[in-house]
Amino acid sequence: MVQLNKPHIGIFGRMNVGKSSIANALTGQDIAVVSETPGTTTDPVRKVIEILGIGPVVIVDTPGLDDTSALGSKRVVRTGDAMDQVDLAILVFAGEFNHYDQSLMESCVARKIPFFWVHNKMDLRPMNVEIRGADVVKFSCKEPNVEQLLGKIKEHLPKSSYSPNVILDDYVRAGEEVALVIPVDASAPEGRLILPQVQTIRNLLDIGAVAVCLKDTELREYLQTHKPKLVVTDSQVFGYVSSVVPAEIPLTSFSILFSRLKGDFEAYLKGTRTISKLENGDKVLIMESCSHSVNKCDDIGRVKIPNWLQKFTGKKLKFDVVANLDALPADVEKYKLAIQCGGCMVTRTQILRRLEVLKEKGVAVSNYGLTIAYCNGIFDRATELFKK
Repeated sequence: MVQLNKPHIGIFGRMNVGKSSIANALTGQDIAVVSETPGTTTDPVRKVIEILGIGPVVIVDTPGLDDTSALGSKRVVRTGDAMDQVDLAILVFAGEFNHYDQSLMESCVARKIPFFWVHNKMDLRPMNVEIRGADVVKFSCKEPNVEQLLGKIKEHLPKSSYSPNVILDDYVRAGEEVALVIPVDASAPEGRLILPQVQTIRNLLDIGAVAVCLKDTELREYLQTHKPKLVVTDSQVFGYVSSVVPAEIPLTSFSILFSRLKGDFEAYLKGTRTISKLENGDKVLIMESCSHSVNKCDDIGRVKIPNWLQKFTGKKLKFDVVANLDALPADVEKYKLAIQCGGCMVTRTQILRRLEVLKEKGVAVSNYGLTIAYCNGIFDRATELFKK
């Protein structure tokens, strides 16, 4: 089974407690500059490593949370942003344990992030306090016991962050045929498939199913001689594909598959119906999770979805965009609806944390594919096979 998530493991603590030295020890490389000068690490540094029994993970070294320099407040914000993106936190201190460390631990508890402590420089600085209710590892970068750290990572990292993910395993069986409709147009990347398409093909191969890839212009002829178990299409051609695929053949999209894989599918189902309740002047937040050049005519999130929503509702709506994993607006409650992309470039944890903030503020949430299906009048058909 292909692993679609790379768990993120963040290293957090005050300045000069040895976070970068621990990151270097874990990766076996000098990924971060090590210095006695406070504030050496200015931005989160990321490195992918392979951990036996888990697979690839991303180690994230972060700036010190007690940085009071001229740029310190911005660095601390970056550290907070990084914390929202990790599946496990390694909290580091060097003997002395103060209010910064206590606050760091409380932040992990509040965010429901699994964590353990590393007492670094144990040979130089004895502990000054007992940390109750937390796992503490004694460590020295002079004689690093990396296996001990890896053991604690395996113990505390949630299995859900790296265990095999379900795309079509619960619906398609070995030998069954699935048609994948992949338009090749101006919005398609040159010379390659996009990740949801690639990962769906790989998932079907793992199942032992037959993946038939074809363009939308070839679909009608294909269906004259084939009756696949399922048709999966690019959401942007939902309207045409739904008119061609017979009603007895289930139909969904790559983005909807990823709304189950990476998001909160039940919240998406409920939130998408908010589209019919939108009024003039309502604000809608579009959430992209990758970097790409924006096509001012064909961009799916910034152009097509806003156009579809306004055409479907007959309302004049206002749209904002948050790209990558940038922080949500501080006044996020002003949005009536937030629409998340499929999230193929980020982890499920990262999307779920973002969605949790929105739900706590009373903002309805949807997904690109579900929104497009709703605006094309095929929402129930596109989600029927996945409803509990």
